[in-house]
Amino acid sequence: MSEQRAIAYREQFASLLPRGLAWLRAPGSIMAKLVEGIADEFGRFDARAFRLLDEADPGTALELLGDWERVAGLPDNCLPVTGSISERQRRVTRKIAGIGGQSRAYFIELAAVLGVEIAIEEFAPLRAGCRAGSRAYGQDWQFAWRVRVLAFSEASGLVVRSERFRAGIGRAGDRLRSFSVQELECTIRRAAPAHTKVLFAYPNEAEAIMWFDFLSDYGEY
Repeated sequence: MSEQRAIAYREQFASLLPRGLAWLRAPGSIMAKLVEGIADEFGRFDARAFRLLDEADPGTALELLGDWERVAGLPDNCLPVTGSISERQRRVTRKIAGIGGQSRAYFIELAAVLGVEIAIEEFAPLRAGCRAGSRAYGQDWQFAWRVRVLAFSEASGLVVRSERFRAGIGRAGDRLRSFSVQELECTIRRAAPAHTKVLFAYPNEAEAIMWFDFLSDYGEY
């Protein structure tokens, strides 16, 4: 970009030179070299000034991206890994422009920014008039909601951490196996209303210990 602007300045300066034998415009002449040096510097200044327009927007900033992150408080405890330039730009823009929310759509979009598809389930305490077969949730369950993880995008870079119960380390009441995604859980818990309790559920397929083929010997029924 600076080279194109320098060429434009050369043509403009050359057109402003006086006419005469003392003002030679031939390539390689002293006057042409003088004009070229001045035009190159003007072109560089012009390109740098034009670049400031991009640096004023966190979505396009490169040189000042670190300053934008410092102002926005990024990276934080939820997202310690900075990621690529485009990811950092999106996170800064969302952090500065975000106004928060308490709707399902807001939290679904919050997870989508991390590359995670989720569904949200809410609970209601058992009351008179509830349908037969409804779960008997207590009054405290009205403040709980569950984030059910459906899928991860290939570009999310998030890792599902799996932990198994281990004798001598696990305590009574711990699950035999648990899953977590630190970045997702931290981000949603931080944005959740303070009076609520967020639960997380991850897709889990049981691992087969043994496999029997009942159709191979007896035919298909």
